[in-house]
Amino acid sequence: MSLKIRLARAGAKKRPFYRIVLADSRSPRDGRFIEKLGTYNPMLPAEHAERLTLNEERVKYWLSAGAQPTDRLVRFLSDKGLVAKPTRPEQSKKPQPKAKAQQRAKEQAEREAAAAAAGE
Repeated sequence: MSLKIRLARAGAKKRPFYRIVLADSRSPRDGRFIEKLGTYNPMLPAEHAERLTLNEERVKYWLSAGAQPTDRLVRFLSDKGLVAKPTRPEQSKKPQPKAKAQQRAKEQAEREAAAAAAGE
């Protein structure tokens, strides 16, 4: 049985509230769970104390027992120092300027540097 630490949605329409639960990975998102580990209320401001509440002792226990947190919870748990911060993949080179534009920018920078040296 593989265990997941994940968010189970509660709350009204357009007013989300999440329970942080430990569940079997085959259980539905809002269905049966093994243990409630905390809550997350995204409607509160980020600095509010009750936006994220965790039973850190139980979270540590279940992580040591092999439970896998979801991606969103890895971010929350890394902020609390319970798991390692995930590494961000390196961005692709697609949005960077192409070779000719880079060459023009380099030449422009050289001209500006020469003009600044001549002006001093």
